Amino acid sequence: NVSKDLVSRVTDAIVGEMNEWQNRPVDSVYAVIFIDVLYVKIRDGQVSNRPIYVAMGITLTGERDVLGVWAGDGSEGAKQWGSYLTELRNRGLEDVMIVCCDGLAGLPDAINRVWPVAQVQTCVVHLIRNSCKYVSTADRKAVCADLKTVYTAATLDAAEAAWLEFDETWGVKYPAVIGVWERAWEEFIPFLAHPPELRKIMYTTNAIESLNARFRHAVNRRGHFPTEQAAMKVLYLCVLRKQKNRSNPTGKIVGWGKILNALVVAYGDRVTNAVK
Repeated sequence: NVSKDLVSRVTDAIVGEMNEWQNRPVDSVYAVIFIDVLYVKIRDGQVSNRPIYVAMGITLTGERDVLGVWAGDGSEGAKQWGSYLTELRNRGLEDVMIVCCDGLAGLPDAINRVWPVAQVQTCVVHLIRNSCKYVSTADRKAVCADLKTVYTAATLDAAEAAWLEFDETWGVKYPAVIGVWERAWEEFIPFLAHPPELRKIMYTTNAIESLNARFRHAVNRRGHFPTEQAAMKVLYLCVLRKQKNRSNPTGKIVGWGKILNALVVAYGDRVTNAVK
């Protein structure tokens, strides 16, 4: 009985801290926000895959910050994202320069309803990953190498020329890959207007990928969770846990001075007024 009482009190304390963390105020301006979804098996009458919505930001001082983790229903939806982003706005996040996301239909509109001047950027990692679904193992290395000439192009004109070459080489064999990029093209090309310093933090989504890897490791060890609250407690503890010599969800971005200067050039007063 003493043991059960102790477990109950510890659990209640974790839930209280988790709720406080989830509703805490956040900075008013962020340089970049990454949003992504992973799926977790939760028993609710029967075991089903539930979407877990994750938002991570980089502040104007170069600090990584996990902004929130939410359990949704059904499959990923732009409307659901809109409600969670509105929640972040209500917690104090007034402006963001860049929002990196997957190619979910309706998501750019949902983002711009919350932050009208935010640049919506389709995540290059997601584009590559989605492309690889349609490519045979034998061709994957060559296809990825040719795609790299597109997203590392110095200018939009150079990227368009590289894309035409890619289409000529692979379009007949892999029309689905062409479709992935053409549908996302308008949300991909803003990436090309930025200098390497900004491209690096937009493309190299190591922070949220590392966090999701932690989540998946914790989730896969358990198979499924008895309740939504049980799943959220584990994910919350994953956010807090620090690991030596590993990429952690929070911490300073290396070389932030150069990145901040690039942000000032790109976004002017929106950045300078916020860092005063």
